[in-house]
Amino acid sequence: MRHRSVALVTRDPGLYHELAGFLRERRFPAVSLLPGDRIPESVAVVLTSDEEFAEIDHPNVLPVEEGGDRRALAAAVAHALLPGSSVEELVVGVDPGPRPGYAILCGSISLGEGVLESPESTGVFSVQIRHRFPTRRVVYRVGSGDPRARNRIVNTLLARRRTVELVDENGTTPHGRRRPRDALAARRIGGTPGLPVHLPLEAPITEGEVANVQRLSREGSGGRLTISRSSAHRVLRGEVTLTEAVDQALARRAPCAGEDVRSPSRQRL
Repeated sequence: MRHRSVALVTRDPGLYHELAGFLRERRFPAVSLLPGDRIPESVAVVLTSDEEFAEIDHPNVLPVEEGGDRRALAAAVAHALLPGSSVEELVVGVDPGPRPGYAILCGSISLGEGVLESPESTGVFSVQIRHRFPTRRVVYRVGSGDPRARNRIVNTLLARRRTVELVDENGTTPHGRRRPRDALAARRIGGTPGLPVHLPLEAPITEGEVANVQRLSREGSGGRLTISRSSAHRVLRGEVTLTEAVDQALARRAPCAGEDVRSPSRQRL
């Protein structure tokens, strides 16, 4: 990778500073140029703005918007820096949970890994992957653990017509505290062939799951309220987050404008 580099080519100062920090943070070897400058032969990929894209004479140019998500972009840059990879298929391993871990694999090489915001955000992430790898077949391998989150992840991917496999997580989840091992588990899941999934997955919501969400709502609201069973069902179906459900319940309890909120004893004074 040290013999190949990234060229950052733009006149846009805001985009330049953002992408320069992005390249430094990920330790990608890079050169900075202006549109029209000669691009060295060692450059494997060029980052530039949408407006300057047409000015760049290079076979691999990635237009970038300021402030956009950088996870799929980082994977695309890492892939471009690989020394002539012949692997045509990419695999995204997903470790299911409230905040799923992910790993983007090209053969045995990880192009990027981290944690997503929610099970449903896996679908948005897959759109970003498709944007950066439009000609590559991408397989999403989802671990079998955490059935509720797993089903939400699988269903949001199927809704976007992604290729999905379900992987038995036995032996893929490393020991240790949860957060540091999400990406490692995702790598192991991605490296394990699974069973193809073609239809949405359904699982009945249990009384225990509803009670647990209601308990979490009490904790999240500092004991001020417990969300209703119907709201808990919406959380479990992925229609709203727990925070949104608590905020909505608090808003419904808020006094109307002009309402006298004094206690009854004070109102009698």
